[in-house]
Amino acid sequence: MPLLTVEHLRAGYGPIEVLKDISLEVNEGEIVTMIGANGAGKTTTLMTISGAVRARAGRIVFQGAEIQNRPPHEIVRLGLCQSPEGRKIFPRLTVLENLELGAYTRNDTAGIKRDIDHAYELFPILRERKDQFGGTLSGGEQQMLAVARALLGRPKLLLLDEPSLGLAPLIVLKIFDVIRKLNAEEGMSVLIVEQNARLALKLAHRGYVMETGVITMSDKASSLLNDQRVKDAYLGE
Repeated sequence: MPLLTVEHLRAGYGPIEVLKDISLEVNEGEIVTMIGANGAGKTTTLMTISGAVRARAGRIVFQGAEIQNRPPHEIVRLGLCQSPEGRKIFPRLTVLENLELGAYTRNDTAGIKRDIDHAYELFPILRERKDQFGGTLSGGEQQMLAVARALLGRPKLLLLDEPSLGLAPLIVLKIFDVIRKLNAEEGMSVLIVEQNARLALKLAHRGYVMETGVITMSDKASSLLNDQRVKDAYLGE
């Protein structure tokens, strides 16, 4: 049974229907990516899975339980955590306080401390900056903090929305290396939305192509990388 199953999902904002009929799966231990142009509905898909946008129709099944009508904090408690587009860190809180807020659904003090130390191992710069306010960090450091904060929720499935957006290539490679390591060494499942289609498809096991609220293609990531339609539309070839 897949870890996450999305079936015929519809969602939007006010009178605008953004997701028209989305179906996808993420299996345990798998990295899955969604690629597509701006406005295709990728972020809305993640936000609906997370409960921040209400589903209008369809089912979202996580670990065998339907979650499409549950509030976001309950979904986080189930082990589904998101690092949102634009980082959304708390600029007037320190790095450490941001990380502690990532664990707000937990009360295992010793475990939280271990996970904060683990975040510092993954992103050593955060240890150096732990007493700095989030708003004083560089863009790359803020993105590392956003990913690390999501990890403090102990996710069984990590949702990443545009982790490379606006970052220098070396920082992007560092963040993607951490994602690869979490998947390879800890078996963490990841659903990643990313405009850098080439990078995302090289990272992922499988991929979905989204256009104007519908999935138009799905395949192994390696097959999508070599598909001429994907090359023409998203890889600049």
